[in-house]
This record gives sequence, structure tokens and C-alpha cells, in this order.
Amino acid sequence: MNRLQSSFMSIDQVKDRYLNDSKITGRQKAENEQRLSFQQVFLEEAGRKNASLQEVTFSKHANDRLASRNINLNDEQLERLNKGVMQAKEKSIKESLVMMDNIAFIVNIKNNTVITAMDQETNDSNVFTNIDGAVIV
Repeated sequence: MNRLQSSFMSIDQVKDRYLNDSKITGRQKAENEQRLSFQQVFLEEAGRKNASLQEVTFSKHANDRLASRNINLNDEQLERLNKGVMQAKEKSIKESLVMMDNIAFIVNIKNNTVITAMDQETNDSNVFTNIDGAVIV
């Protein structure tokens, strides 16, 4: 007899099981309506990335090279350098040579970081290695 009773549920058990589930589902629907849609989240993230399109940063090595070679960049040159880095990024370049006003910058595009910099006067060999693209601005 116990075997038969355990395979059947009472009306109260059915009501509790299925009606409580529908209440949870209704609550989940209300929560889902309050949540952001995928498109909203995607657009917010894209906006954050565009807002965080920072200026290039300079590694310690690049800062040392700029100081030792007495290279000072003004705001207009920094803007052009950033423009060159963006152009390299659009072309999927990973390590770029960015040439500007007789100054060569080796830039890691993924990290948006200038690795080293040199001007034409102090560069003896004019040979650049480990780059996969060049931008002249």
C-alpha cells in the first residue's frame, strides 16, 4: 500500500509544487524585466571602451629613451601619435612603427603602449625589427 501512495501525490502536494513554481516564474519575469537587455549591456560596454580609448602610455624604457634623447612631445604631436596608433589598430597591427616628425616610436598596439622612441639623429642603423606594420603620421 505504501508503494502506491508514494507514487501518487495529493492535490495539496501538486498545488504546492506547481503553483509555487509559477510564483517563482512570475517573480523571475518581473526581475528579468528590470534587468538590462543584451543590447543595452553591449552598448554600455562599447561606450565604456570608446570613452576609455586612452592616449598611448609610455613604458619606463620609452620614458628613459625620450629623456636621454631630449625628445619632448607637445599636445599636437601626442594627438597625432594617438591617431597613428588608432590607424594601426584598425589594420590589426600588433607591433607598429609609428613615424612622426623624424621620431620613430615602436608601439605595442594591443596594450596601447610606446615601447621605445628614437629620433633620426640618434638612430645609427635605421633598422627596426619585431614589427608587423608601420604608420607615418
